[in-house]
Amino acid sequence: MEHLPILKELHQAGLFMRENDLVWGTAGNISARADENQFYISASGTYVGDMAIEDFALCSLEAGPVSGKKPSKEHNMHRAVYEERPEIGAILHASPFYSTLIACSDVELPSNYFVEAMYYLERVERIPYFHPGSRELADAVKEKAKDTNVMFLENHGILVYDENIKEARMALQTLEYTARMHITAMEKGITMQGLDHSQEQDFLQNSGYKPVRNWPR
Repeated sequence: MEHLPILKELHQAGLFMRENDLVWGTAGNISARADENQFYISASGTYVGDMAIEDFALCSLEAGPVSGKKPSKEHNMHRAVYEERPEIGAILHASPFYSTLIACSDVELPSNYFVEAMYYLERVERIPYFHPGSRELADAVKEKAKDTNVMFLENHGILVYDENIKEARMALQTLEYTARMHITAMEKGITMQGLDHSQEQDFLQNSGYKPVRNWPR
């Protein structure tokens, strides 16, 4: 089977998401770039945490679905990110509880609590509600794709993407972990002591944790 390593890695990502309560039921879809013009995405109606490597559809950036099963109805949203960000290799869309709670509320999620949050949540964008699978949603995501690697899709879920599946998984797990920490602190009346802006920027620019992202100005 062509691109078998990519399909195996996508399959493992689905298992990881299920085992860490990052996905449930059919509420999610995942994809990875096969080459500069094509990507694999979970098939329509599949349970992300229970997919086999045969449960992915191949799509083209130019022509849409190419082969395999019927792709998720949200393949145009994934396609929009790949079109705008040629360096992106993987996209994870799901509805984990705490992150989705924030996406359905007016709560803002700080990024200054700890190292991973400062890096992976450096820029987070909110996308207004549009019906899942709609052209309007794909267009809204495309408009903001260059500004962030993490999106709250209001009254829907979240979208994370990065250079490879491993980094996308880390971004998703960091988002949900930070959201859970923030909501728990609110519930318990705990005052969080996040780092100030200058410390956060110094970490991003000078710590050597990971290469600095080249965001548009």
